[in-house]
Amino acid sequence: MALALALAACGGSGGGSSSTSPPAGTPNPPSPPSPQFLDTTSYSSASTASLSSPNEITAVTKHQLTLGATTLNYTATVGHLTALTLTNPTAEASFFYVAYTLDGASAATRPVTFFYNGGPGSATVWLHLGSFGPKRLATNAPSTTTPTPFAFVDNTESLLDMSDLVFVDAISTGFSEAVTPNVNRTFWTTDADAAVFRDFVIRYIAVNNRGASPKYLFGESYGTPRSAILANLLESAGTSLTGVVMQSSILNYNSNCGVFTPAVGSCHPFLPSYAAVGAWLNLTTPAHPVAQLPDYMVQMRGVADTMYLPAIQAGSVSPGLATTLAADTGLSQQNWTSHFNMDPTYFHTALIPGSVIGYYDGRMVAQLGTPLAADSDPSSTFYNDSFASTIVSYLSNDLHYTTPSTYTMSSSAINVWNFSHAGNFYPDTVPDLGAAMTLNPNLKVHSVGGYHDILTPFHNSELDLQRLGNPNPRIATHFYEGGHMTYLDDVGRQQEKADLVAFYQGTAVKKASPLPVPVQAAVVETPASTAPMPPAVFETKLHGPWAPWMQGRPPAPATTGDALQAEIEDRIRTIFNAAPAKRAGSLTRDEAAAAGLGYVVNNFAAIDARGTGAVTFEDVKNFMRAQGAQTLPD
Repeated sequence: MALALALAACGGSGGGSSSTSPPAGTPNPPSPPSPQFLDTTSYSSASTASLSSPNEITAVTKHQLTLGATTLNYTATVGHLTALTLTNPTAEASFFYVAYTLDGASAATRPVTFFYNGGPGSATVWLHLGSFGPKRLATNAPSTTTPTPFAFVDNTESLLDMSDLVFVDAISTGFSEAVTPNVNRTFWTTDADAAVFRDFVIRYIAVNNRGASPKYLFGESYGTPRSAILANLLESAGTSLTGVVMQSSILNYNSNCGVFTPAVGSCHPFLPSYAAVGAWLNLTTPAHPVAQLPDYMVQMRGVADTMYLPAIQAGSVSPGLATTLAADTGLSQQNWTSHFNMDPTYFHTALIPGSVIGYYDGRMVAQLGTPLAADSDPSSTFYNDSFASTIVSYLSNDLHYTTPSTYTMSSSAINVWNFSHAGNFYPDTVPDLGAAMTLNPNLKVHSVGGYHDILTPFHNSELDLQRLGNPNPRIATHFYEGGHMTYLDDVGRQQEKADLVAFYQGTAVKKASPLPVPVQAAVVETPASTAPMPPAVFETKLHGPWAPWMQGRPPAPATTGDALQAEIEDRIRTIFNAAPAKRAGSLTRDEAAAAGLGYVVNNFAAIDARGTGAVTFEDVKNFMRAQGAQTLPD
């Protein structure tokens, strides 16, 4: 957000000032001291909390980052932006965000990417401080002996050379909060969460004049089903995306046996990840060095799909297959016989007796009874304190944003989240992603994951996406050494950055050009405050993605073929049919505009090929087919 707008929104109490130049030859008077920036609003993550009068004050600072031989001059903007309802715009939620924008770049040609973590109920601190922002915590994953707190270093794999970056916290996390009459819990549902994120993205684009920019979504974990729904909502609203990046996906909760306790459905997609963990820990027979891991994973996909899945469906594992699985993973034959449908909860405690391995990264091991095993996941426990302490010091010291409120790393939302979506008790968002790709034939998807992640296993992610076509030239999958957060692994992060560069270069119609560009001098930096900020807090340490209240309900079967195509059409039709209209089943241009159907408005003349002044959903379908949509049934 521009500093001038921020000051206007807060009555001039924010981070900067402007003045009229004196006549030529007049001595410049001494500059008054700049006021310290302090956001005094009290933010709360409580389920019933809401703001009666949200602010939009921001702190603005200037920075440099060197990537190779190139120096990037950039501006960091941190603060709040109010999401407005799509129709009859009114304030619904105040989002806390941090944006990094390249100085001197044209907003019309410069891509912008929106990042968010998942949970649900997780702040975006992991992506912000660990992945592709200008700075990162050097975790040296999967080490559990690296001194903490981790060093906070310039990020030589930052995506700032490809795109402006906007890291945004979900409602009730970070400092994001609902606006009256809503309360935080209003947005603790699959659909309401995606809708309010849509409204934030649309507002950010409008306030910052980014309408012509190539736009990307980058969601992690639960952020991936959010992305699938959000992409469909944005496309329907007329905000066209260029790409969607999915980090460690769980697009269909029904296909992930780890969501259910005990396991429901087949756990066979987890087998390659179990084997990758066993290989890293030197438990497999024969050994499989790291350099051979991709080939080993090809082999293990075959074992999972052609041998292990039929055994699970038959209700038992033969002695011969149990022997094979033991050799492939390092888990004993006895365990495979007694727990033939091997869920990740059992695997993470049984693989090494007396120890637990990480859910997020199975390469990390902690002996039972040690502090590292206290929360049952060393790949979470080892990182928490460093990320929590660094986000507070970084916001205050480097980005000059200070508040007396407490930054919420993870809220209690996950305990009561309503996961229902599109008539299913558990969300299946593959049809939503298909709907977005149908509305926008140029939209491409870049899915990434870690071989050693046993929460959202990579093979499960690729099987979910294969429902949209195998192969599908608009969907690319890439997997790396590492766990759920592949970017914490130095090798995985470097490989992921290279693949992301190729993705951005291959999708953005107008390519972003790296420096040299001039430093933009118009922005006045916000002075730092000496006021202390309280420590960040975890309200819960539950491991997302998880759905604790859903146990005991059978998952819905995944649709394919014509049934999936019908679901994709239904996702688009539902939004169209929800628009108020004088004549049922048809919309005028004004009615479409009043309902926020920007896709229909933007293409109304072409959709209304008969010139009747009103369009039906069949007219919309015909237009989409003419634009190249392949997934709509006749």
